[in-house]
Amino acid sequence: MMTEAKAELIAERLSALALRFLGMENLAVSFEFFPPSTDKMEDTLWQSIIRLAPIGPSFVSVTYGAGGSTRDRTHATIRRILDETTLIPAAHLTCVAATREEANDVARAYWEAGVRHIVALRGDSPKAGTAYTPHPGGYQYAAELVAGLMRIADFDISVAAYPETHPEAPDADFDLDNLKRKIDAGAKRAITQFFFDTEVFLRFRDRVRRAGINVPLIPGILPVTNFTQVVRFAGMCGAEIPGWLSRLFEPLGDDPETRKLVAAMVAGEQCRILAAEGVSNFHFYTLNRAELTFAMCHTLGLRAPAGGE
Repeated sequence: MMTEAKAELIAERLSALALRFLGMENLAVSFEFFPPSTDKMEDTLWQSIIRLAPIGPSFVSVTYGAGGSTRDRTHATIRRILDETTLIPAAHLTCVAATREEANDVARAYWEAGVRHIVALRGDSPKAGTAYTPHPGGYQYAAELVAGLMRIADFDISVAAYPETHPEAPDADFDLDNLKRKIDAGAKRAITQFFFDTEVFLRFRDRVRRAGINVPLIPGILPVTNFTQVVRFAGMCGAEIPGWLSRLFEPLGDDPETRKLVAAMVAGEQCRILAAEGVSNFHFYTLNRAELTFAMCHTLGLRAPAGGE
């Protein structure tokens, strides 16, 4: 009779073989969190961080609300990650509602605190439903912010990419040119908005490479914890919700356990296909929940060290 320990050993060896077959010995993941606004949400966030930390992510990013609305909470979360964990935090920073000097002061404070990685973003209008308007004394767009950050210190900078085109871009070519400007300004990698059709990402990757952009292009994966919420997010960022995804989730409104199983199946298949296509870096939008992201890492073959959970 096979013992549990032996079954786990076999699973680990099979995972290692699968990764070698796919050329994924250098598999890396990163996680995105958002700053909590209540004590209960803070407990949930830190339970998730504790669960996911042993996996050894390359970095963990912390978002920055529209108009800098979560600035203090973002700073507090980053500070706690630095003080209480061995994780590498990546602080989001946007152009919205700040002068250049104000944005520079935030960046300097991060550098002095030991933060070396920044996710530089244009940001969204602080008023929902209104178009982005650059601050008259601020950085106008993300490419300018990246260049400004590089003048302050040698930050490791990530930027955003949109496989389905940014909803405010006039066309896909303009959006791709904008990505190239961000990379030329000094960004070292691009993290994509979430998507559900893997072909969308793969076609976008081909276009990115043809444009001469050769930095890592990391797919952003959003496990579906709440389908209604995902539909709302998709409407804001221009991501498509395929019909097959709607048909999977819409009948499951009162069945949370089945929703979790279906969500794990969808995200797992997405990761499997991308891995088979040579993707070895994944960025997970956790929504401060660990379960599905932990399961996806397990599916990819990542394991916490023995005794690490």
